[in-house]
Amino acid sequence: MKYKDYYKILGVDKKATTKEIKKAYRKLAAKYHPDKNPDDKAAEEKFKEINEANDVLSNPEKREKYEQLGENWESYQQGGGGWEQYARQGNRGGAQTFTFEGDPSEFFGRQGGGNASFFDMFFGGGAGGQSFGGGRQRTAAFKGQDLEAEMPFTLLEAYQGSQRSFTVGKEKLRISIKPGAYDGQRLRIKGKGQSGRNGGPRGDLYIILRVQPDTRFERKKNDLIATVDVDLYTVILGGKVTVPTMTKTIKMTVPKGSKPSAKLRLKGKGMPIYGKSKAHGDLLVKLKVIFPENLSAEEIALFEQLQALRKLD
Repeated sequence: MKYKDYYKILGVDKKATTKEIKKAYRKLAAKYHPDKNPDDKAAEEKFKEINEANDVLSNPEKREKYEQLGENWESYQQGGGGWEQYARQGNRGGAQTFTFEGDPSEFFGRQGGGNASFFDMFFGGGAGGQSFGGGRQRTAAFKGQDLEAEMPFTLLEAYQGSQRSFTVGKEKLRISIKPGAYDGQRLRIKGKGQSGRNGGPRGDLYIILRVQPDTRFERKKNDLIATVDVDLYTVILGGKVTVPTMTKTIKMTVPKGSKPSAKLRLKGKGMPIYGKSKAHGDLLVKLKVIFPENLSAEEIALFEQLQALRKLD
């Protein structure tokens, strides 16, 4: 297991204050947050890593234990002695050491979203019943397994936001879907996964959102695309056409001489941007030209006149 330098991960000095650590964490968390980097696995892993680092370094007790372990963590895996033996190796000059006589998984706790605890990181998952420090036998507690489930929801729910109630086992749960939610988004319900072992905490439940197809719109990130029928005369001469939005229908101007392949943009009529309640994407309107059918003799004659005029140009 590779040693993790949490100071390096957050880009701070080992003498950094708690305030400096929190400032560095907030900056990195904003940069690598999953909502700003959808479908980016590297950013997701980086986000978990900086959360893990912040959880330890922003907590004085956890930070002290992390620093006391230092570079000797690997010696523990290769050796077989007690915890204080290896913590003491870095303090041969008589500096203070500590002895732990509780559940080793409590050293640093667990991060949300499946990050390993320090207990798992340093000692592996099979150390139950091992003696630490004072020689007292303790059974290690382990967090329960995380669970995942997919939840279908409509594009309208993604636009407006929604609340869903459902049952897991005998528990009734409720989840809130914020406006701008997107397909594949993972929502975490803490402590609702499988039960832990030996008194350990429950795992988490992850709900994966699956947006169902909508007959009116296609979604591209925060923009919506709608296809609207328009007659030939309006395309050529210009005019008004009725366009659906997520909340109502509106009249949109079709410029004179619009091309059949044109996409007309309606600013701010798309999806809400997740986490920004007043910001929206755009609505792109694709024109589908409907050609006239069953032309009368008079209409055919007029088209022939137009054709003749074009040939004179």
